[in-house]
Amino acid sequence: MPSTYLDSAVFRDIFTTPAMRQVWSDENRVQKYLDFEKALAVAQAKLKIIPQEACDEIVRHCDAKEYDMAKLKEATERIGYPVLPVVQQLVKLCKDKLGEWSHWGATTQDITDTATVLQIRESLDIVGKEIDAICDALAALAKKYRDTPMAGRSNLQQAVPITFGYKMATILAGFERHRERLAQLKERVLVGEFGGAAGTLSSLGKEGLKCQVELMKELKLGQPAISWHTVRDCIAEVGAFLGLVTGSCGKVAFDVKLLMQTEVEEVYEPFHQGRGSSSTMPQKRNPISSVYITAQTAIVKQHAAALMEAMVEDHERATGPWEIEWIVLPEIFMLSAGALAQTRFVLEGLQVNEKKMADNLMITKGLIMSEAVMMKLGDKMGRNYAHDHVYDICREVVKTGRPLVDLLAEDKEISQHASRKELEAMVDPANYLGVAGEMVDRVLAMRKK
Repeated sequence: MPSTYLDSAVFRDIFTTPAMRQVWSDENRVQKYLDFEKALAVAQAKLKIIPQEACDEIVRHCDAKEYDMAKLKEATERIGYPVLPVVQQLVKLCKDKLGEWSHWGATTQDITDTATVLQIRESLDIVGKEIDAICDALAALAKKYRDTPMAGRSNLQQAVPITFGYKMATILAGFERHRERLAQLKERVLVGEFGGAAGTLSSLGKEGLKCQVELMKELKLGQPAISWHTVRDCIAEVGAFLGLVTGSCGKVAFDVKLLMQTEVEEVYEPFHQGRGSSSTMPQKRNPISSVYITAQTAIVKQHAAALMEAMVEDHERATGPWEIEWIVLPEIFMLSAGALAQTRFVLEGLQVNEKKMADNLMITKGLIMSEAVMMKLGDKMGRNYAHDHVYDICREVVKTGRPLVDLLAEDKEISQHASRKELEAMVDPANYLGVAGEMVDRVLAMRKK
């Protein structure tokens, strides 16, 4: 009976996706074991290590649908590892004891690790497609709102004006870097394992490396320079990468939650009837996807740390750290897929309130423009002096609630250097956006390349 959030009939498609769950399913894992056995038989028959007749019979029975999962469960609990029980069923399925030629020269960890790499390859394809879709959504928002002013915030306080397009472009640049990282790590990670008992392929003698080459060709994986049974940096790298990716998803979620606050209301998650409603407060429109993303990303980071722990393995075959990967790697990918899907949903349907952004720029009576005023007056009054003078006027704005521009215009010293019209231009947020627009254009242009 399903009991965790990843297999729950209620929660499973909130916290992960059907596609990623299928990749890490028992059935797909067993199929990957069989894909290895099939490829090994083909490679060894080509090199005349095993008879062609045996290869043909083995290949004929490398379909997970033929295997009894209940018997596999029982045997795995008894033996401790699932590969040997799969091989035992394969041998029985083959006629005339031809199955005895299967698994020739291989060890359990060869099959397990290579199957995991094959699952990682499928998983990274899913991750890559989600990242691409998120990049598309962010690019569309950056372009549409390139020149839409809003308050930039520092320490949760209004700082200086930015544009919403600029905000989206900063996040887009990060996801574009994730695309680069994904392409770069595939060469290191998508490498198979075939080393035999202690990694030296001693059971195959001089044919070992030839067999390894042909095996990896069949599986379309990279050939390792040397066995990596207990050197797990590439697996840990995948976890670290997903920690970075979901960290960016968490950034999106955090900002959306803050911008959805009643006192802010500058953006909202996509809406449909009843979404985000409260059981007691009819007015509520709570963030939903962003809340799930926050939880998902937190667990991915913890699991990524567990993969770092799994790197500390003993000698040539480990006693325990390897099994850490069995537990956390599927969850890392499933939670990452869920976080990416929720992020994509939020960004593709994000509701942007430009009017509220404009209104919020004015709630401090112009204080958000104090830096702009200080910099302009600094040309004539000296920067430090202008800073202190404007600071005093800002305190008066807070005390009286009067607009900054009025107090600036009434100040006798300032009025000697700037007219009311010039001061009004200084406190207009649209006039203090720096090169935000050009930066947006640069990110979008880099993406096209």
